[in-house]
Amino acid sequence: MRFDEMDVKMRVYEQSLDQVLLPDIYMVARLDGRGFTRLTKEVCHFEAPFDEKFRNMMVKTTKVLMDCGFRVVYAYTESDEISLLFSADEVTFGRKVRKYNSTLAAEASAVFSLELGMAATFDCRMVPLPNAQRVEDYFRWRQEDANRNALNSHCYWMLRKEGVSVHKVTSELKGKGVSFKKELLCSRGINYDNLPSWQKHGVGMWMEEYEKEGLNPLTGEVKMTTRNRVHVEYELPLGDEYGKLIRKFT
Repeated sequence: MRFDEMDVKMRVYEQSLDQVLLPDIYMVARLDGRGFTRLTKEVCHFEAPFDEKFRNMMVKTTKVLMDCGFRVVYAYTESDEISLLFSADEVTFGRKVRKYNSTLAAEASAVFSLELGMAATFDCRMVPLPNAQRVEDYFRWRQEDANRNALNSHCYWMLRKEGVSVHKVTSELKGKGVSFKKELLCSRGINYDNLPSWQKHGVGMWMEEYEKEGLNPLTGEVKMTTRNRVHVEYELPLGDEYGKLIRKFT
């Protein structure tokens, strides 16, 4: 069998499970750190429940993902999670799901591992969303998830640092509502509402234009030029105001 014939014959098998996201569908990629609970608390001993060094590594990783060959218009990170919203007309790799999943997971794993100084991996899943409303809903959902997790984490680690066992802490917090948890923190002098916004609501990123002074090497003339850079927002708006921000990118 000639190579050309074999190539055509075998590619059918290689592409048999290819999934392509339809045009006119919004695309979001969500990445999660694999085994990061153990990595951050047992191996690297980051400060619990939140550590600025870890946050900065996640921000750096997210910024690289925004500039690795895809048109990402908005990015959001909280804890060990990253969400990327692509331009509505993104067609890189023919919108093949496996290409996005493999490329983004590999890029994130490589960057974070270099920052950390040891191996760390991410998984990735593509989330197709039918319209702008669902895009807004998605990011509001992830922000609310961040808030709930932050409240739980602050309560959990506060009690653990007091010497309470894992079993007892888990049992004491199970089924308890927001008011109970905030009052628990308050009883130890911690006002949850005054904690840093990035811990509770995550970090948003998008491209912005800025002016930079430059020198024309031929004429020696100083000129202002327009450049692009990633804006990192550590104090995101909430609720409807956050929804309005997300709508700007759809």
